[in-house]
Amino acid sequence: LSFCIAASLLFGTMKINIANPATGAQKLYDFDDERKVRVFFDKRMASEVELDSLGEEFKGYVGRITGGNDKQGFPMMQGVLVNGRVRLLLDERHKCYRPRRKGERRRKSVRGCIVGPDMSVISVVIVKKGDAELPGLTDRELPQRLGPKRASKIRKLFNLEKEDDVRKYVVRRVLPKKEGKKQRTKAPKIQRLVTPRVLQHKRRLRALKIRHAQKTREDQAAYAKLLAQRRQEAKSKRSALISAKRSERASTKSGKESNKADAADAAAPAKKADAGKKAAAAGKNKKADAAAKPAKTAATGKKTVAAAKKAETAKATKPASKIGKTGGSSSPAPKKKADAAGSEKKPAKVVAGKKADAAGKKKKVTVKPAATKK
Repeated sequence: LSFCIAASLLFGTMKINIANPATGAQKLYDFDDERKVRVFFDKRMASEVELDSLGEEFKGYVGRITGGNDKQGFPMMQGVLVNGRVRLLLDERHKCYRPRRKGERRRKSVRGCIVGPDMSVISVVIVKKGDAELPGLTDRELPQRLGPKRASKIRKLFNLEKEDDVRKYVVRRVLPKKEGKKQRTKAPKIQRLVTPRVLQHKRRLRALKIRHAQKTREDQAAYAKLLAQRRQEAKSKRSALISAKRSERASTKSGKESNKADAADAAAPAKKADAGKKAAAAGKNKKADAAAKPAKTAATGKKTVAAAKKAETAKATKPASKIGKTGGSSSPAPKKKADAAGSEKKPAKVVAGKKADAAGKKKKVTVKPAATKK
């Protein structure tokens, strides 16, 4: 008994907020007994729980856990499979955190999605209604303060056809009445409502789009035409430049050839005169050589005759000196031999000299007619 009292003191109270979507009403219940709310322990968010243990009036009711807060006020976060509190780095994509600046992140403490005895409040939505009515929850209806604003949702709410006018079915909110004035109501502006003005605007946008596309095609064709024209002009200009360069090269080449021909024609008489001078000089040289050759041959003949005479005198003097020294009677015989030898040798050398003179005379005779002709 003392343990139960201590547990109840440690547990304190747990609040359960029960909502009824059918009537739009919701009510907060306080439970001091842990045994009544023990059915929620170790249950995860979005799990369905039978509410029979909460009391006789909840018999047959089934609720779904949608969230809650622990005793320190930290909210439960779906997907955090922990029976306690953790610190997570949260950004704008996560729940339980609202960033104050763009791209801001912050490490925040959140409660896991598993219910435990440390919970202070649990949110429950009635999924199945029981036999008895719950006072203040199922026995009263709270009308929705604001109705749907989008045209498609209004049609869905009132099950309207396409031909029905949606503007007649807008949920209007009644404003507080003022003294001396009529009752005023306020209705939202219907979104995505198809009106003749909207259709006209749509047609205009479509026509503008088509016109813009057509203008783009025309501009593209004009640009392509202009580009082709510019390319053709550049091509013709380049071909004209190339042809001018080629004609200039041909003219310079022909001018050089004509200059060469003129120079050759001008130099032809001088060349002829030089050739005549060279031929005259060559003729003079030939005459001088022809005139010098007989003198040279005569000189060589005289030299050979003198050499032969010297040799004969030397041979004639040598035997006489030898005889004078010996003093014998055999001296006359050698003289005869020497004379015979000298007589025999003289005619050969004299004949050679005569031949040389004859040859020189012949050459002189052959040269004279040429000189007389000139």
